[in-house]
Amino acid sequence: MLLAAAMLLGAGLWSCGKDDDNNNEGTGNTYVDPNPQNPGDDPQPQPQPQPVGDWVDLGLPSGLLWATRNVGATSPEDYGNYYAWGETEPRDYYDWEHYRYGIGYCDELIKYCTNSEYGHEDFVDNLTVLQAGDDAAAANMDDGARTPTKEEWEELFDNTTFSWTSMNGVPGGKFTASNGNTLFMPAAGYHVNDGSYFVSVRGYYWSSSLDAEHPQFAWYSSFSSTFCEMCSGSARCHGFTVRAVRSAQ
Repeated sequence: MLLAAAMLLGAGLWSCGKDDDNNNEGTGNTYVDPNPQNPGDDPQPQPQPQPVGDWVDLGLPSGLLWATRNVGATSPEDYGNYYAWGETEPRDYYDWEHYRYGIGYCDELIKYCTNSEYGHEDFVDNLTVLQAGDDAAAANMDDGARTPTKEEWEELFDNTTFSWTSMNGVPGGKFTASNGNTLFMPAAGYHVNDGSYFVSVRGYYWSSSLDAEHPQFAWYSSFSSTFCEMCSGSARCHGFTVRAVRSAQ
Protein backbone atom coordinates (compact mmCIF):
# COMPACT_ATOMS: atom_id res chain seq x y z
CA MET A 1 0.00 0.00 0.00
CA LEU A 2 2.89 2.37 0.77
CA LEU A 3 4.43 1.81 -2.64
CA ALA A 4 1.07 2.44 -4.29
CA ALA A 5 0.70 5.73 -2.38
CA ALA A 6 4.16 6.81 -3.48
CA MET A 7 3.30 6.00 -7.10
CA LEU A 8 0.12 8.06 -6.90
CA LEU A 9 1.98 11.04 -5.55
CA GLY A 10 4.65 10.67 -8.19
CA ALA A 11 1.95 10.72 -10.83
CA GLY A 12 0.56 13.95 -9.42
CA LEU A 13 -2.64 12.39 -8.14
CA TRP A 14 -4.08 13.90 -4.98
CA SER A 15 -7.04 13.91 -2.69
CA CYS A 16 -7.97 15.28 0.72
CA GLY A 17 -8.30 11.75 2.12
CA LYS A 18 -5.85 10.18 4.52
CA ASP A 19 -2.89 8.16 3.27
CA ASP A 20 0.08 6.54 4.96
CA ASP A 21 2.59 8.61 3.00
CA ASN A 22 5.47 6.66 4.49
CA ASN A 23 8.54 7.21 2.33
CA ASN A 24 10.31 3.90 1.74
CA GLU A 25 12.33 5.05 -1.23
CA GLY A 26 15.21 6.60 0.70
CA THR A 27 18.64 5.19 1.34
CA GLY A 28 17.90 4.29 4.93
CA ASN A 29 20.37 6.86 6.25
CA THR A 30 19.13 8.93 9.16
CA TYR A 31 19.14 12.68 8.63
CA VAL A 32 20.83 14.60 11.45
CA ASP A 33 19.73 18.18 12.02
CA PRO A 34 22.88 20.34 11.98
CA ASN A 35 21.23 22.53 14.63
CA PRO A 36 19.62 20.00 16.96
CA GLN A 37 17.09 21.18 19.51
CA ASN A 38 15.31 19.59 22.40
CA PRO A 39 11.87 18.61 21.01
CA GLY A 40 10.25 20.20 24.03
CA ASP A 41 11.95 23.57 23.55
CA ASP A 42 10.38 26.53 21.77
CA PRO A 43 13.29 27.99 19.79
CA GLN A 44 12.97 31.74 19.42
CA PRO A 45 13.23 32.95 15.80
CA GLN A 46 15.33 35.87 14.69
CA PRO A 47 13.01 37.68 12.26
CA GLN A 48 14.62 38.77 9.02
CA PRO A 49 12.55 41.54 7.38
CA GLN A 50 11.67 40.70 3.79
CA PRO A 51 9.89 42.73 1.12
CA VAL A 52 6.46 41.46 2.12
CA GLY A 53 5.45 44.11 4.62
CA ASP A 54 1.99 44.82 3.16
CA TRP A 55 -1.11 43.67 5.00
CA VAL A 56 -4.79 43.76 4.10
CA ASP A 57 -7.76 44.23 6.43
CA LEU A 58 -10.62 41.99 5.29
CA GLY A 59 -12.94 43.02 8.10
CA LEU A 60 -12.71 39.60 9.75
CA PRO A 61 -14.38 39.03 13.14
CA SER A 62 -10.99 38.30 14.73
CA GLY A 63 -9.48 41.52 13.36
CA LEU A 64 -6.58 39.59 11.83
CA LEU A 65 -4.66 41.12 8.95
CA TRP A 66 -3.48 38.90 6.10
CA ALA A 67 -0.19 39.36 4.26
CA THR A 68 -0.50 40.33 0.61
CA ARG A 69 2.40 38.06 -0.41
CA ASN A 70 3.61 34.56 0.39
CA VAL A 71 6.57 34.06 2.68
CA GLY A 72 9.68 34.55 0.55
CA ALA A 73 7.75 36.28 -2.26
CA THR A 74 8.47 39.71 -3.77
CA SER A 75 5.01 40.33 -5.24
CA PRO A 76 1.45 39.04 -4.65
CA GLU A 77 1.67 36.68 -7.64
CA ASP A 78 5.15 35.37 -6.76
CA TYR A 79 5.04 31.82 -5.37
CA GLY A 80 7.66 32.50 -2.70
CA ASN A 81 9.29 29.62 -0.85
CA TYR A 82 8.05 26.12 -0.12
CA TYR A 83 8.37 24.75 3.40
CA ALA A 84 7.86 21.43 5.13
CA TRP A 85 5.49 21.83 8.08
CA GLY A 86 7.47 22.92 11.13
CA GLU A 87 10.53 24.01 9.15
CA THR A 88 11.65 27.58 8.53
CA GLU A 89 13.98 27.17 5.55
CA PRO A 90 13.17 25.91 2.06
CA ARG A 91 14.94 22.77 0.87
CA ASP A 92 15.72 20.99 -2.40
CA TYR A 93 14.20 17.65 -1.40
CA TYR A 94 11.00 17.09 0.54
CA ASP A 95 10.72 13.65 2.14
CA TRP A 96 10.69 11.98 5.54
CA GLU A 97 14.38 11.15 5.42
CA HIS A 98 15.29 14.83 5.49
CA TYR A 99 12.44 16.10 7.66
CA ARG A 100 13.58 17.96 10.76
CA TYR A 101 11.16 16.45 13.25
CA GLY A 102 11.13 12.86 12.07
CA ILE A 103 13.76 10.15 11.91
CA GLY A 104 13.35 8.84 8.41
CA TYR A 105 9.70 7.76 8.52
CA CYS A 106 6.24 9.10 9.32
CA ASP A 107 6.01 6.98 12.47
CA GLU A 108 9.30 8.23 13.95
CA LEU A 109 8.27 11.74 14.96
CA ILE A 110 10.33 13.64 17.56
CA LYS A 111 8.14 16.76 17.91
CA TYR A 112 4.44 17.55 17.46
CA CYS A 113 3.15 14.08 18.20
CA THR A 114 -0.15 13.17 19.85
CA ASN A 115 -0.05 9.42 19.31
CA SER A 116 2.76 7.17 20.54
CA GLU A 117 2.27 4.91 17.51
CA TYR A 118 3.79 7.71 15.40
CA GLY A 119 6.45 8.81 17.87
CA HIS A 120 10.09 7.73 17.93
CA GLU A 121 10.38 5.27 20.81
CA ASP A 122 6.74 6.06 21.74
CA PHE A 123 7.44 9.80 21.96
CA VAL A 124 4.44 12.06 22.65
CA ASP A 125 4.43 15.79 23.45
CA ASN A 126 0.80 16.67 22.56
CA LEU A 127 1.84 19.89 20.82
CA THR A 128 -0.78 20.68 18.17
CA VAL A 129 0.13 24.21 17.00
CA LEU A 130 3.48 25.34 15.63
CA GLN A 131 5.72 27.09 18.10
CA ALA A 132 7.24 30.37 16.94
CA GLY A 133 10.67 28.89 16.24
CA ASP A 134 9.15 26.29 13.91
CA ASP A 135 6.86 28.75 12.10
CA ALA A 136 8.13 29.81 8.64
CA ALA A 137 6.20 33.08 8.76
CA ALA A 138 7.40 34.05 12.25
CA ALA A 139 10.99 33.11 11.45
CA ASN A 140 11.21 34.97 8.13
CA MET A 141 9.02 38.04 8.66
CA ASP A 142 8.64 40.79 11.22
CA ASP A 143 5.54 42.71 12.41
CA GLY A 144 4.39 39.76 14.55
CA ALA A 145 3.75 37.57 11.51
CA ARG A 146 2.83 33.92 11.95
CA THR A 147 1.20 31.06 10.06
CA PRO A 148 -2.61 31.00 10.48
CA THR A 149 -4.28 28.16 12.33
CA LYS A 150 -6.89 25.89 10.75
CA GLU A 151 -9.63 27.94 12.42
CA GLU A 152 -8.20 31.20 11.07
CA TRP A 153 -8.17 29.82 7.53
CA GLU A 154 -11.80 28.80 8.02
CA GLU A 155 -12.60 32.31 9.22
CA LEU A 156 -11.16 33.65 5.96
CA PHE A 157 -13.26 31.22 3.91
CA ASP A 158 -16.44 31.95 5.87
CA ASN A 159 -16.17 35.74 5.63
CA THR A 160 -15.04 36.28 2.04
CA THR A 161 -16.13 35.26 -1.44
CA PHE A 162 -13.69 33.04 -3.33
CA SER A 163 -13.14 33.27 -7.08
CA TRP A 164 -10.61 31.81 -9.51
CA THR A 165 -8.66 34.47 -11.39
CA SER A 166 -5.15 35.48 -12.44
CA MET A 167 -2.75 38.29 -11.62
CA ASN A 168 -0.17 39.31 -14.21
CA GLY A 169 -0.76 35.99 -15.96
CA VAL A 170 -0.40 33.87 -12.79
CA PRO A 171 -3.49 31.75 -11.93
CA GLY A 172 -4.74 31.75 -8.38
CA GLY A 173 -7.57 32.42 -5.97
CA LYS A 174 -9.02 35.79 -4.96
CA PHE A 175 -10.79 36.34 -1.65
CA THR A 176 -13.13 39.33 -1.68
CA ALA A 177 -14.34 40.76 1.63
CA SER A 178 -17.56 42.65 2.34
CA ASN A 179 -15.50 45.80 2.94
CA GLY A 180 -14.32 45.64 -0.69
CA ASN A 181 -10.74 44.59 0.05
CA THR A 182 -9.29 41.59 -1.76
CA LEU A 183 -6.53 39.04 -1.24
CA PHE A 184 -4.83 37.12 -4.07
CA MET A 185 -3.03 33.81 -3.58
CA PRO A 186 -1.16 32.16 -6.46
CA ALA A 187 -1.80 28.51 -7.30
CA ALA A 188 1.75 27.45 -6.50
CA GLY A 189 1.15 23.70 -6.24
CA TYR A 190 3.39 21.71 -3.89
CA HIS A 191 6.70 19.86 -3.75
CA VAL A 192 7.30 16.18 -2.95
CA ASN A 193 10.80 14.71 -3.13
CA ASP A 194 12.41 16.86 -5.86
CA GLY A 195 9.23 17.22 -7.95
CA SER A 196 6.57 19.92 -8.30
CA TYR A 197 2.88 19.12 -8.72
CA PHE A 198 -0.28 21.08 -9.64
CA VAL A 199 1.65 24.31 -10.25
CA SER A 200 -0.74 26.91 -11.74
CA VAL A 201 -3.63 24.49 -11.09
CA ARG A 202 -4.07 24.37 -7.29
CA GLY A 203 -2.92 26.23 -4.22
CA TYR A 204 -1.61 24.40 -1.15
CA TYR A 205 -0.99 26.54 1.93
CA TRP A 206 0.02 25.25 5.35
CA SER A 207 -1.86 26.10 8.51
CA SER A 208 -0.05 25.98 11.86
CA SER A 209 -2.40 23.23 13.09
CA LEU A 210 -1.42 19.59 13.45
CA ASP A 211 -3.93 16.89 12.56
CA ALA A 212 -4.11 15.67 16.15
CA GLU A 213 -5.79 12.40 15.16
CA HIS A 214 -3.12 11.63 12.57
CA PRO A 215 0.04 13.49 13.68
CA GLN A 216 2.02 12.59 10.56
CA PHE A 217 -0.30 15.07 8.81
CA ALA A 218 -1.04 18.77 9.26
CA TRP A 219 -4.01 20.85 8.15
CA TYR A 220 -3.70 22.95 5.01
CA SER A 221 -5.89 25.05 2.75
CA SER A 222 -6.34 23.97 -0.84
CA PHE A 223 -8.12 25.64 -3.73
CA SER A 224 -8.54 25.43 -7.48
CA SER A 225 -10.98 26.66 -10.10
CA THR A 226 -13.63 24.31 -8.66
CA PHE A 227 -13.13 24.21 -4.87
CA CYS A 228 -11.71 25.99 -1.82
CA GLU A 229 -11.47 24.06 1.46
CA MET A 230 -9.42 22.86 4.41
CA CYS A 231 -7.80 19.45 4.05
CA SER A 232 -5.57 17.00 5.85
CA GLY A 233 -3.90 13.85 4.57
CA SER A 234 -0.66 15.43 3.38
CA ALA A 235 2.60 14.45 5.02
CA ARG A 236 4.31 17.14 7.08
CA CYS A 237 7.49 16.63 5.06
CA HIS A 238 5.85 17.93 1.85
CA GLY A 239 6.71 21.41 0.63
CA PHE A 240 3.79 23.87 0.67
CA THR A 241 3.66 27.65 0.46
CA VAL A 242 2.88 29.83 3.51
CA ARG A 243 0.75 32.98 3.83
CA ALA A 244 1.09 34.94 7.06
CA VAL A 245 -1.35 36.68 9.39
CA ARG A 246 -0.84 39.13 12.23
CA SER A 247 -2.82 41.07 14.77
CA ALA A 248 -4.03 44.54 13.79
CA GLN A 249 -2.35 45.97 16.87
